[in-house]
Amino acid sequence: MAAPRSTERVDDEGPLYRAFLEKREALLLFLAARTRCMATAEDLLQDLYLKLHGLDDEAAVRAPAGLLYGMATNVLVDHVRSRDRSARRDASWRQETRSTLAGEDVAEEAAADEALIAQERVRLLAEAVAELPPQMGRAFRLHKLKGLTQAQTAQAMGVSVKMVEQHIQAAVRNLTRRLRP
Repeated sequence: MAAPRSTERVDDEGPLYRAFLEKREALLLFLAARTRCMATAEDLLQDLYLKLHGLDDEAAVRAPAGLLYGMATNVLVDHVRSRDRSARRDASWRQETRSTLAGEDVAEEAAADEALIAQERVRLLAEAVAELPPQMGRAFRLHKLKGLTQAQTAQAMGVSVKMVEQHIQAAVRNLTRRLRP
């Protein structure tokens, strides 16, 4: 007497497999109509086929077509749930990591062309500051770039605050004239 075949899978000759082959196009159209995407429907049909091979072939199926459509519906529901979970997860991540303005994402970094222009302007400014006369350049760097007050700059340079003011004003005029487009 043969042992029960409870661990065997649906074979390629079983009634479910034959029903699948007969109904393949109809199942594909069924899924495509609900997903509105033929590629997604093909993927879901492949998932259905794999699920068929995971079934126990011992139980008699009275309505294989009904079972196939029920399984196709379950595969579709799983797909929709997975897509919805993914969309919620992505939306949550976007909300936590992006700035928005009136519901639209706002890029926190400059556009590539703007970044290149800014880099070029910084390079030109650095060159222009390096070419300032020594005292004027030192006053400008200490006050504008290092953030010292005019009094602190005057003390560091050993000059009066009035002289620092004059150096800074002259440096700003010189740099503005040189860097103007």
